Amino acid sequence: MAQTPRRPVNPMDAAEALFKPAKKAAAPAVEKPAIPNAREMVSIRIDSDVLAHFQEDGPGWQDRINDALRAAMKSAS
Repeated sequence: MAQTPRRPVNPMDAAEALFKPAKKAAAPAVEKPAIPNAREMVSIRIDSDVLAHFQEDGPGWQDRINDALRAAMKSAS
């Protein structure tokens, strides 16, 4: 009875075996209920002088950026 080797003999086969995607079933998407005025943590890139402008008045700079973005959103519509 012939046994198959535990490791692929061909280096190309060995490399391809390492990079084959795992076959996992995707978890069903869970819909979150909409929460009014909920905040979401995000990461954005802004110029350092813009950041300094909002931070110069101290704590609350993230709220000031949010207020400025909301004002821009309202003026655009």
